[in-house]
Amino acid sequence: MKKTGKLLMLITIALLSFLPMIAMAAGPGFGGSVNDGGGACVPIDGGLSMLVVAGVSYGAKLVAKNKKKKAEATATK
Repeated sequence: MKKTGKLLMLITIALLSFLPMIAMAAGPGFGGSVNDGGGACVPIDGGLSMLVVAGVSYGAKLVAKNKKKKAEATATK
């Protein structure tokens, strides 16, 4: 279990460290040949990705908690 936790932590840290490079990979907006309607562009930046990471982390925590409960229930039978 400890090995899995360490691996998950390593993967999370690696993904979060590369996130700024991924977010800045493309320039803002379209090129000059695309007419985007003249409206204001709304960037989706780090806030949304942090919410996704938090949701995945919380889901993984709940799955691990449920597995532990099932294992304890099976062991007591």
